[in-house]
Amino acid sequence: MGKIKFTKAVATGNDFIIIDNMQGSIRNLSQLAKKLCDRKWGIGADGLLVAEPSKRCDFKMRIFNPDGSEAEMCGNGSRCIALYAATRKIAKSEMTVDTIAGVLQAAVKGDVVKVRLTEPKDIRWNFCLMINKCPYKVNFVDTGVPHTIHFVKDLDDIDVKNLGSHIRSHGEFAPGGTNADFVKIVDKNNIKIRTYERGVEDETLACGTGAVASAIISAETEKMKSPVIVETQSGEKLKVYFEMVEGNFKNVYLEGMARLVYEGEILI
Repeated sequence: MGKIKFTKAVATGNDFIIIDNMQGSIRNLSQLAKKLCDRKWGIGADGLLVAEPSKRCDFKMRIFNPDGSEAEMCGNGSRCIALYAATRKIAKSEMTVDTIAGVLQAAVKGDVVKVRLTEPKDIRWNFCLMINKCPYKVNFVDTGVPHTIHFVKDLDDIDVKNLGSHIRSHGEFAPGGTNADFVKIVDKNNIKIRTYERGVEDETLACGTGAVASAIISAETEKMKSPVIVETQSGEKLKVYFEMVEGNFKNVYLEGMARLVYEGEILI
């Protein structure tokens, strides 16, 4: 039985376990994620973040969900690992991060981390999903991972876990599935969201890529200007910056606070 050093981090209510694997000595990361992210038998987290070497960036971020699946990207996770990398001298305060979804740029100023994400793609506007014989009008966008956005009048009335799970596994998004975001428009600059995350298979207190997806879809449908302020279920807020260039969203940034909460060792 060995030990692994870890750091616990949180951003806008999303909590993560971060491991330094720059030497490449830690194996079986999928199984490790299942063990460590378990909130009753492990440390507990929304995901496991692993820093590894990269030939094209300062380091590579790998993201594992609590079910052991590897995610392409994670908005709040990227902010947490950027803070971790700057604090641990893996990278400078301005850095590049390699992910499956592409290269990210991050800047750390105190406990505020701003990340430039990959450009949104595969946007689908205003189509209908049939769930339990009821039609739901939705939009879709890939902001590093797939997100389906459904606008609502009252977030408190939504059974996020039930409806979110149906959207997540709907045949329209097979085989990979989708995350589900429920969005309320507050005013011309502010929205509120609740998110059901695949891999976690439950509602989380926040989702960075979901905040970005919800903000850019809202920006188009409600003619909002950058930045859009996104209030998450945790009560904390994120800023989403973007530019419109020839009808496409460019230079998309996610900004908010991140914290390294504690560090320790766990037996494996």
